Amino acid sequence: MAEFSRIADPAARSVALFVEAGKVISHPRCSNCHPADGVPRQGMDQHPHVPTVSGGAEGHGTPGLPCTSCHRAANTPTVGATVRSIPGNPKWALAPAEMAWVGKSLGSICEQLKDRQRNGGKSLAELQHHMAEDALVGWGWNPGPGLEPVPGTQKAFGELIQAWIDTGAHCPAPY
Repeated sequence: MAEFSRIADPAARSVALFVEAGKVISHPRCSNCHPADGVPRQGMDQHPHVPTVSGGAEGHGTPGLPCTSCHRAANTPTVGATVRSIPGNPKWALAPAEMAWVGKSLGSICEQLKDRQRNGGKSLAELQHHMAEDALVGWGWNPGPGLEPVPGTQKAFGELIQAWIDTGAHCPAPY
């Protein structure tokens, strides 16, 4: 994080820190579970989930096809020509629609993260804890065979988020 200390203006440093954290936040491994339409995305190209599913009213699937039908407490290896796995985590679910990121600019996501009406009611401290400690967020760095992890580590990501908060939690332009 020393490279950010060279940015003298705290607001500019804060934006630069968030842009760096945005490499994780906007990575498909994370944003695939933050759609506005209730349809999870898959893969680095963010195609709609196959088979066709919906997150349902609570983000855990529909009554006849809950997410846990396929997504278990841990990744499930699949059989085939390539090594792959079905993602798994005890907390597997879609983010609520008000927390949608798919198709949004990094600046818009930043403003949304600071808005308690659109971030699950979290304070900035709670948001940092979620990003730095939550096991489902942490899954992004260990998604299993055949799945690209998000860059860096959860620890470094948590430190970036904390530094962003400490410098005023400024956001890049929403465009």
